[in-house]
Amino acid sequence: MTIVNPRVLAFLLGCMLLGGCGSKGSIDPVTPTPVVPTPTAYTLTLPAGFPTPVIPADNPLTNEGVALGRMLFYEKALSSTGTMSCGSCHQQSKSFTDGLPLAVGVDGVANPRGTMSLVNVLWSTQLTWDGAFTTLETQAQKPLENTIELHQPLPASVAKLQATTLYPPLFEAAFGTKTITPALTLKALAQFERTIISSNSRYDKYVATRAGFSADEVAGLQLYTTHIAPGVVRGAECFHCHTQPLMSSGYAGKFFNNGLDLTFADPGRGGITLLAVDQGKFIAPTLRNIALTAPYMHDGRFKTLEEVLDHYSDHVQMASPNLDPNLIQGINDPPFGTHMDLTPTEKRQVLAFLKTLTDSTIITDKRFSSPF
Repeated sequence: MTIVNPRVLAFLLGCMLLGGCGSKGSIDPVTPTPVVPTPTAYTLTLPAGFPTPVIPADNPLTNEGVALGRMLFYEKALSSTGTMSCGSCHQQSKSFTDGLPLAVGVDGVANPRGTMSLVNVLWSTQLTWDGAFTTLETQAQKPLENTIELHQPLPASVAKLQATTLYPPLFEAAFGTKTITPALTLKALAQFERTIISSNSRYDKYVATRAGFSADEVAGLQLYTTHIAPGVVRGAECFHCHTQPLMSSGYAGKFFNNGLDLTFADPGRGGITLLAVDQGKFIAPTLRNIALTAPYMHDGRFKTLEEVLDHYSDHVQMASPNLDPNLIQGINDPPFGTHMDLTPTEKRQVLAFLKTLTDSTIITDKRFSSPF
């Protein structure tokens, strides 16, 4: 009997396993399956007592999406001149406003309205002064393309981003594709904007502890939240429009005529609905960080908070069409009073309270600052 050398046997078995030693039965190399990045969920800390926000199911917050959105927010390539970004008008140091009566775009042309703060925009169901948009994803496209804002078609912006070595990998990390699209660009911007939350003011601490306010600040809060009973209970009626805790009507989708004019150069909400009853009505913007966001009103007509209080106290146009009923009925001194008629002391107290709404941490928080 012939004994086969063990080494030869091993060789022959190896050839059999490979389908023979010839090339006819060779196995093609296996191509590894591409690994698609999986974004990680962003941990969003919601302040106690704030409403539950609605985040679109097709655009959940992720660490990668928020980080990309932050870069895009400060990316000047999204403007036609390469000189402005979203952050040019929404400046962190001014609670994401710009300090101008009217926003000015890349071509030096003034917008008909002032820049609104982005603080707590996560909760807004109606966006911009007239509520033209209901999601951040749709709203973000307007300033990017508007000829008096960043003035660049979104496809042109996308082409610029796609041509870089920086952005395709970031889009892949956030959305699983290196192909940049307008929709994904808007989604990333919206993710970042939803994280800009302000809830660390002295007012917030007072709500939690009922301590830390001066007598004037307590009195100012009382006036802010009191509905006037003419001749019986004095108040300032602020809370009807600037509802707690967000101090805004944006999350409730409500619009008001606050008696600025008898006729309307800007139709406000009426320009969207085309209804006569909505002419001259605007969203009530957030009063959080209001001391940082001068000038005031949709057209920036008031330079100081003192001027704002003087308006509501003494100068509301009572014959203005569609004037808010709370201003019509809010007469502190009947039968001879014709306006709210706050006293100098009451104005000082309301002003003292408004200043407690300042959150000094959000204007320096590195999470919201430029990454460049």
